[in-house]
Amino acid sequence: MTEADPTLQRLEDQINWYDRKSNYSQKVYKWLKIIEIVAAALVPLSAGLHLPAPVTGSLGVLIAVLEGLLQLNQYHSNWITYRSTCETLKHEKYLYLANAGPYSTAPAAHVLLAERIESLVSQEHAKWAAGQEEAAKQKNE
Repeated sequence: MTEADPTLQRLEDQINWYDRKSNYSQKVYKWLKIIEIVAAALVPLSAGLHLPAPVTGSLGVLIAVLEGLLQLNQYHSNWITYRSTCETLKHEKYLYLANAGPYSTAPAAHVLLAERIESLVSQEHAKWAAGQEEAAKQKNE
């Protein structure tokens, strides 16, 4: 029995993680946006139907809370960033498996793969951290 290749296992783990997180962020973003749009559409309807002011006001509060959650948690940005990283990792996997691109001439293709995987993950993490700092600054302003 051969032991699993830790580099390829790491690559698969990262592809799966970014895929899951991208899908989750996309679903949450779209659901919150749909609720927000429906609530926004109901504001003029409730006013036109002369519903009690607390109903219309509650819709406004709901819209503000949903938009705050979207901005605070950065679901849209995370969805796009995670999907991009996932697709880039898949691209590296296919190039490596086909012995194409930079792997075709590399003296140590496996080492190059490990370095490129970690570089991509590190870059994504750095972007995420910078985005979190920027979101915190905007929140505090």
